Amino acid sequence: MYRIEKDSLGEVKVDSEKKWGAQTQRSLENFVIGHNIIPLEVIYGLVEIKRSAAIVNHKLGKLSDDKSKAIITACDEILNGRYDDQFPLKIFQTGSGTQSNMNVNEVIAHLCNEQTPGLIHPNDDVNMSQSSNDTFPTAMHIAGYQAIVSKLLPELAKWVEELAILEKNNQHVIKIGRTHLQDATPLTFGQEISGWRVMIEKAQEFVMLGLEAIRHLTIGGTAVGTGLNAPKGFDQLMCEEISTHTELPFTSEENKFYGLTSHSELSFVHGALRALSGDLMKIANDIRWLASGPRSGLGEITIPSNEPGSSIMPGKVNPTQAEALTMVVCQVMGNDTTIQFASSQGNFELNVYKPVIISNFLESVNLLSDAMRSFRLNCLNGMEANEAAMEQGMKNSLMLVTALNPHIGYEKAAKVAKYAHENQTTLETAIITLGFATKEEFDEWLKPEEMI
Repeated sequence: MYRIEKDSLGEVKVDSEKKWGAQTQRSLENFVIGHNIIPLEVIYGLVEIKRSAAIVNHKLGKLSDDKSKAIITACDEILNGRYDDQFPLKIFQTGSGTQSNMNVNEVIAHLCNEQTPGLIHPNDDVNMSQSSNDTFPTAMHIAGYQAIVSKLLPELAKWVEELAILEKNNQHVIKIGRTHLQDATPLTFGQEISGWRVMIEKAQEFVMLGLEAIRHLTIGGTAVGTGLNAPKGFDQLMCEEISTHTELPFTSEENKFYGLTSHSELSFVHGALRALSGDLMKIANDIRWLASGPRSGLGEITIPSNEPGSSIMPGKVNPTQAEALTMVVCQVMGNDTTIQFASSQGNFELNVYKPVIISNFLESVNLLSDAMRSFRLNCLNGMEANEAAMEQGMKNSLMLVTALNPHIGYEKAAKVAKYAHENQTTLETAIITLGFATKEEFDEWLKPEEMI
């Protein structure tokens, strides 16, 4: 069952059950590339723009009351998730996102015209005072900002809280430090965890700096940044209306030419996500090293046994949450390369890599939020120190000899460490055998609890 839809190129057959029109159908047929479609977050961002435009255009006397109300009602229905399946277009389409902008225009118009036939035109009414070139980058910022605020920042806060608890609970546990994968001087496990905690706190700071950048919206620039066909004051009123409805602090981009042709702000924010990913890789790797074993590795911590680790080795438990998190990190690093390169492209007044930029950006935010939540609940939450293993490793370490430097000097201390290593004995035995100190002096000089 088909109906005939028309656009400037002619007639197109559209499934009678679908709400979209001719331009959406053409895109659906012309860009059969991969399986990934424009994220719903972007669609909702576009719908927020259309909703606000209906209000602002009515205030400015450009759109009638009945048309404004019809568009607002249709937008609210879409934002409630009733028509998610009506936005099927691929990421790899026109680089400005024009077809997805029209997809939204057409669905809104169709919903309005179901109630009052012929009332709303997708271009003249829904797209009034707008261009794909300013609506799509505006939707990119709305979607990116909302995703970070609603998903990533809350998870970062929960990580800080979880790590602070682990830090406090392990402040008394002395263990050997490691640099270059070799024994170093001691510290407490709580101190080690504090380094992880500050990594996440720094990530919070960096992401918040990025949010300040992407709260600027390009709406009102229309085709090339001049604002042609948009009434005076449209940009400011749009940002006020979008901010009111989303309850987020958006403001108008001062230079619309910049807003259309550059995506350095999204690149900057994703740089913060890349930095966070690097620290998550470090934390996950530290934890799986510390949990290695249980008998032939470090075995200094235990992590939850969430599932069997091997199809052939009974009883084996693997650090699967660390593996999942670090794979996500790899994906985010790849996304960053795509975003940075795509952001450098385009010609003159328009960057034409917009869909791939925002889809990779949102994938990074969503993956990091989900993976961090999974790691926190299924690994951090049940992680415990093996205090016996930590104490044994600390007592056996030759690097405790560092505490002897002020008393016998670096050269003699090095001889003590070398003797103990070569003769498989303790530092105490070595220093007494070499005649550099008595037992009483050794006990007085080497106290691990005073080395932290």
